Amino acid sequence: MGIRIALNEDLPRLVEIYNQAIAAGQRTGDTVPMTIEDRKGWIESHTADKYPILVEEKDKSISGYLTISAYRPGRAALRHTAEVSFYVDFDCHRQGVASRLLRHAIELCPTLELKTLFAILMESNTASIEYLKSFGFEHWAHLPRVADYDGVEVGQVYYGLRVDC
Repeated sequence: MGIRIALNEDLPRLVEIYNQAIAAGQRTGDTVPMTIEDRKGWIESHTADKYPILVEEKDKSISGYLTISAYRPGRAALRHTAEVSFYVDFDCHRQGVASRLLRHAIELCPTLELKTLFAILMESNTASIEYLKSFGFEHWAHLPRVADYDGVEVGQVYYGLRVDC
């Protein structure tokens, strides 16, 4: 088992895992399954030196991934802040995958020159909220009823962590 930077050839597996979250509902703002073609630009926008996608691999199969993404790209004052998102194959839930990935991402922050990480979640995703809180993330913002899932309105919450390098 190991954590590494995602490669372009990992994209089919990353899309498969992400589509599990879409199908489960209220885990992402996307409501329609993604295709590999849909996500090509996304994987290309994540560079290993600043905004990597981390994958955990076990027995040559990816069990989950975490992205570190630019916040408001091109705005220099925000260059030390990034958004984290994480997705774990449903067959690998509750096995520590997300914890290992987030711990690794936090450890990378000094190298990536990041001082602040935050995550944006649907307020109904209480499992992920509790998980982030266990790492010291704090509630920073609430956007009420901004997401609509076939008539069910759900808010988004922001959880942040200062990781001074």
